[in-house]
Amino acid sequence: MDLPCVQWQDHVAHKWSGLDPELKETFLSLHEIDDVFKCALSLAKYVYLLKETISLNEIKETFLLLQGICFAPQSSEQLSLCYANRSAALYHLQQYQECLYDIDRALNTGYPAHLSHKLQDRHNLCLSHLPMSVKTKNDQLYHVSNDDKCSKGLTVSSSEAFRFCICPQVSVGCSKEKGCHLVALQSITAGEVILSERPFSWVLIPGVEKVKGKRGQGQDIQSEIVFGTEHKRCHWCLAETLCAVPCKGCSFSRYCSASCQQEAWEEHHLWECPLGAELAAMGVMVQLALRVTLKAGIENIHRARQTIRDEQKKSDQYNPYMTVFHLMQHTEHQSISLRFMCALTVATVYLKLSKAGPLPTSWKLSDASSITSQSSDGPKKKGGDTEWSSELWVVGSAVLRHMLQLRCNAQAVVTLQATGKFPTLQSMEEIRVATAMFPTLSLLNHSCRPNTSLVFSTGTVDDPVRAARDIRAGEEILHCYGPNSNRMGTEERQRLLQEQYYFLCECEACTDQEEEIRERSGFTCSLLSCGHQILSSDVNHKLQEYTVALEKAVALMEKENPGSFLKFQTNLLRLKPTGTQLQIFLLPLFSHLVEALHLLKKISSQSGLLLRDTHPLQGELADATARAYASLGDWKNAATHLEQSAVAISSQYGKDSFELGQQLFKLVQLHFNGSVKGPTLSVIPKVRQILSLHCGPHCPELQELNPVLLQRCKSYSGGVTIKYDDTI
Repeated sequence: MDLPCVQWQDHVAHKWSGLDPELKETFLSLHEIDDVFKCALSLAKYVYLLKETISLNEIKETFLLLQGICFAPQSSEQLSLCYANRSAALYHLQQYQECLYDIDRALNTGYPAHLSHKLQDRHNLCLSHLPMSVKTKNDQLYHVSNDDKCSKGLTVSSSEAFRFCICPQVSVGCSKEKGCHLVALQSITAGEVILSERPFSWVLIPGVEKVKGKRGQGQDIQSEIVFGTEHKRCHWCLAETLCAVPCKGCSFSRYCSASCQQEAWEEHHLWECPLGAELAAMGVMVQLALRVTLKAGIENIHRARQTIRDEQKKSDQYNPYMTVFHLMQHTEHQSISLRFMCALTVATVYLKLSKAGPLPTSWKLSDASSITSQSSDGPKKKGGDTEWSSELWVVGSAVLRHMLQLRCNAQAVVTLQATGKFPTLQSMEEIRVATAMFPTLSLLNHSCRPNTSLVFSTGTVDDPVRAARDIRAGEEILHCYGPNSNRMGTEERQRLLQEQYYFLCECEACTDQEEEIRERSGFTCSLLSCGHQILSSDVNHKLQEYTVALEKAVALMEKENPGSFLKFQTNLLRLKPTGTQLQIFLLPLFSHLVEALHLLKKISSQSGLLLRDTHPLQGELADATARAYASLGDWKNAATHLEQSAVAISSQYGKDSFELGQQLFKLVQLHFNGSVKGPTLSVIPKVRQILSLHCGPHCPELQELNPVLLQRCKSYSGGVTIKYDDTI
C-alpha cells in the first residue's frame, strides 16, 4: 500500500500517542466509515500541522528529480531555453518529430531572437531526416505542436459512458461465501478475452517500482523503488514521452500532449494542483481515493450511500461507481494505527482542499435540499467558504472509504523493462507504473493458480483479461492477487494473503496435498545412481550460496569499465588494429564478461550435482550464461544455454506460460543473429501461440516477427520449416 511519506507517518503516530485517552477510546469504538471520518475531522485541529512538518525539501528524492521545464515560469525566457535544450537532446536521440515540437514550443514561449538561428538550423536538420510526406506535414504545422492530439496510449474522456465490458459467456454471480464474482456461462477457449475495461481512476506512481517475483493486485510486498524516471510517462494516459508538456500551475504533473493535460485538468488536477507537494507527500492511495471521489461526484456518492439502506435499483447495476463504492474495505481487520493514519490523512486533505478554491462542479447537487435531508447529522463547519457546507462531510467519508478499500482492491499496472547495458539478450523485469481501480476486475476472486492472464504489455491501462487456459461452463473466473503457486510455496502465499487481504487461501493450489508434500520433503541427488536424500535445511543453505554467487556474476556482467573503454578507443584511433591485434585490444574491454562466465560455469557445475535441470535456479543460471555469451557475440552457445533455461521455465510456469513465451522470443533473436534459420522458423510458431494467448496478436514482440523476417529466414534455409518441439 502506497502510504504517506515517513515524515507524515511519524507526525501522525506522535499525535496518536499524545492524544487524550478519552478521545482515543472514542476513536477505538468506531467502526462505521462515516463515524470514523467525522471523528477524524473533529480531531484534525490537533494534528493539522502539515506545513510545519512537511515541506518540499523533506519529500523523497523522486519529487526533486524533475525536469527544468516543470520548474521554469510559464511564458518565460527560462522556459524557452529549457525547451530549446531538450530539443537538442531529442535531436541527438534521433527523435526528430519530437525535436520539432520542442523547437516550436521554444519559439512560442519567448526564445531570444539573437539565438533563433540555432533553432532554425536544428529544424532544417530534423526535416532532412524525415520522409517527404512528413516534411510537407511539418511545413504546414510548423507553428502547431502535437499538443492537440495524443498519439499513443490510452486517452479517456471523463464524460465517456461506461460500457459493461464482460464477454457474453460470463455472468456476475453473488453468494454469501464468495460475494460478487464472475462465472463462466459457457465454455471459454484459452486466449479469449474475458474482460476488457478501462479503470475508473488511476495514479502514476512516483519514480519506478521494480516488482520482484510476482505480478498482481494491491501492494507488491517485495519491491524496490528506483527514482528518476517518472518524468518519462504522461500523468494522464501513462504513455512514454520524451517531450512532456508540463502543468502550468505545478511542477509535479506533465503530459504527452495538451489534450491529455486538459483531460486531467477537467477531471481531477484542477483541484489537486493547489495541494502540490502536500498531496504528493500524502501518498498514492489517498490521491487515488480522491480522484475516484472527484470523478464520481456528489450525486453518485449519495446514490451509492442510499443503496446501503435500500435494495439496489436495477438501473444502477452497470454504474461503475456503484461497484467501486460497495467493494469491501475491511475496516474491522485493519490495525488501529493504520485506520487513524488514513482517517487523519483524508481529513487533512479535505481541509486543505476546502481552503484551496471553490467547490468542484461535480460535487454540487442539483437539488440542494436532498443533501440536507440525508446528511443533517454531519459536523457543523464554522466560517470559511460557504460553498463547502457542513453536509459535504460525506465527500470526505467517501475518500476515506476508498482509501481503505484500495489496500485490498487496487490493481498494480506493470510493464516489462529490459535490464543491463548490453543490447543483446537483455533480461526483463517487471516495473510497476501506476496504481488503478478497476470496477469489474475487482470482482474477481483470487487463486494462486488462476485461470486468467493479465499482461500490461505497454505499461498502459487498457490491456484485457484473457483466459489462460480453457475454462468450463460453470467454472469461476479467477485472478491472481500476487502470490502465485509458480513463484512461492504454500505457507508464504497464505501468509502474504492473510496479511494484506485478510483471508486464508484455500484455492486449488493451496489444498494440493502432493504439492505440500513436495515442499516439505527433502531433495534427492540428481545423479540417478546415487539416490542420496538431503535435508531441506541443507538444500536451502546451498541455494543461498548459489544465489549469492549468481548475483555476483550478474554484477560483473553489468560492470562499467570506462577506463578500459577509453583506452580501447585511443588505441583504435592511433593504431587502427585488425585481426588478432584487434582481439587483443578487445580483451580488457570484455574481461569482466569472461570473469563472469567463468564464475557462472563454476556455479553450474556445483549446482548440477544437487538440482535437476528443471529447478528455477538452474534456469536463472542458464539464462545469465546465455546473456554472457550473447554479449561476447557467441550466438551458438548463447542459444544452447537459453534452451536450457527455457526447459526450467516451462517446468516452473507451464508450457503455455507468458514467461516461457518471453524466453522463446529471445531464443528466436539468438537463432536469427547466428544465421541459424531452421531453428528460428521452428520456434516462431510457439512464440506466436503463447504471446497471442496472453497479450493478443498485436503485442510489440509479435510485431517484430513480421513477414519480412520470415521471408528472410526461408530464403536462407531453402524454404524448409522444422516443427517446434513442445518438450522444451
